[in-house]
Amino acid sequence: MNTDNLDIFSRMLAGGLIRTDDPGISKMWDVVSRTLELSAILNASGNVEQTRRLLSEITGKEIDRSTMIFVPFYTNFGRHIRLGKNIFINHACTFLDLGGITIEDHVQIGPKVNIITENHPVEPSQRKMLDLESVLVKSNAWIGAAATILPGVTIGENAIVAANAVVNKDVPANTIVGGVPAKVIKSIV
Repeated sequence: MNTDNLDIFSRMLAGGLIRTDDPGISKMWDVVSRTLELSAILNASGNVEQTRRLLSEITGKEIDRSTMIFVPFYTNFGRHIRLGKNIFINHACTFLDLGGITIEDHVQIGPKVNIITENHPVEPSQRKMLDLESVLVKSNAWIGAAATILPGVTIGENAIVAANAVVNKDVPANTIVGGVPAKVIKSIV
């Protein structure tokens, strides 16, 4: 897909490299600055409704009333997070979403889970560039405490990611994965 004529936000969601001298990079930093301001207020919130309202403002999309987020919640961008219905996100999760994070309906996310869509090239001269790939968590998945989901991964429907797992490749539907790197432990019948 040729992304040359797309704005920076569309190119970020398309994945691949974003250079530090990209003509649109200042627009990205503007969103990051606003997100950092709102995140400070979000993480001081003691009210579920206020948390949902502030996260809606950060993401630019209304968070459904059936979705529950416990603070603190950390994101560096926010605009590329898409949350379905009836989701539970426990305390101290980090979503680095420049490349896009989609969480479908009925997903449970344990405390201290990291969902990362951002990487950097191995080549030292290019290391400050962003290498973006989206993450998709399909319906009814459960991600255990302190698991890390890396760029480009899809967690299949009904899958379970064990606590502390590091997921660097797709997780098939109806399976349990665990370990570093995560491997299939068993199928869910």
